[in-house]
Amino acid sequence: MYIYQYKEWPNFNWDESLLLQKLGEVRNLQGKIIGKMESLGFEMRNKALLDNLSLDVIKSTEIEGEFLNPAQVRSSIARRLGINTEISLKPDRDVEGMVDMMMDAAHNCFNPLSIDRLFDWHAALFPTGRSGMRKIITGNWRDDSTGPMQVVSGAVGNEKVHFQAPGAAIVSFEMERFIDWFNNEDKTDLVIKAAAAHIWFVTIHPFDDGNGRIARALTDMLLARSDKSTQRFYSMSAQIRIERKSYYGILEMAQKGNLNITDWIIWFLDCLMNALISTESILSGVLKKSEFWQMHSSSVFNERQRMMINKLFDGFEGNLTTSKWAKITKCSPDTALRDIQDLISKGVLRKKDAGGRSTNYELID
Repeated sequence: MYIYQYKEWPNFNWDESLLLQKLGEVRNLQGKIIGKMESLGFEMRNKALLDNLSLDVIKSTEIEGEFLNPAQVRSSIARRLGINTEISLKPDRDVEGMVDMMMDAAHNCFNPLSIDRLFDWHAALFPTGRSGMRKIITGNWRDDSTGPMQVVSGAVGNEKVHFQAPGAAIVSFEMERFIDWFNNEDKTDLVIKAAAAHIWFVTIHPFDDGNGRIARALTDMLLARSDKSTQRFYSMSAQIRIERKSYYGILEMAQKGNLNITDWIIWFLDCLMNALISTESILSGVLKKSEFWQMHSSSVFNERQRMMINKLFDGFEGNLTTSKWAKITKCSPDTALRDIQDLISKGVLRKKDAGGRSTNYELID
């Protein structure tokens, strides 16, 4: 049996005593991240927002095995946020559609969910009315005209059915119940509600395609409400991408289990915790960078030095040498050496202790 075949469906339940500690840790981390972001200046906060939204859009599509152009995604989001970027590209329609949906979910998170809003999201995801080579119904519920909606893996002739969704005839009714519950302000903690909404929506599987991406947008929408902020500084989708195998495994177990979804919510909380920890580490780097520029606000740096200092804060790969400096900044080795020696005299760089054929340099922490 699938969970939607129980007569009690969709009355999910869970053991709160098993969730309280994890939920408390998640809530604590959410608060710390929001607090750190508020301490950043407007420019740095916008950059962190741009980085996270770009990551969220890219990774949510990667979970489904589709890959968007990262530069196009970044350009599309930057334009909407009014941020100038070094590279500006005209995004493809599928990129624009994914960005439209994810930004609407976050920036308009306090607006009610509706059938029309979901249809708009779906139509935006598939602007040509096709998923790959296959024509699909867009901006409307599926009709199962080509057979039941199934989640299948394996080669042709050796397929494995992981899940079969409810018949198309009841999708409209099921979605009306889901939307009513989604908009109802009950006493359920919004993080727990995000977990329940995710499994509920993917179980109904109301569209021909794009159900996973829309489920993750709905998750982000409820997590934004839980943060009481329309700005997203952590990415659940990026963490699900890392834990993709266990994500599909726990979903299948939950959909073939019963209406007690405690195990699914525990997995969801663990995944969210990992996303928050990862983000906190990244934000610590952003804060260090912000503090550095504030501390050196009266110092004089040339454009090459500013570029390389930012690269070092953002995670420079390998060791920094004069030859790498010269190559990246397109200057002569002598100019690179003078730039580096100037930063050493200002207490920004120092020689690394590690020996070798070339002298390496690093930021002074």
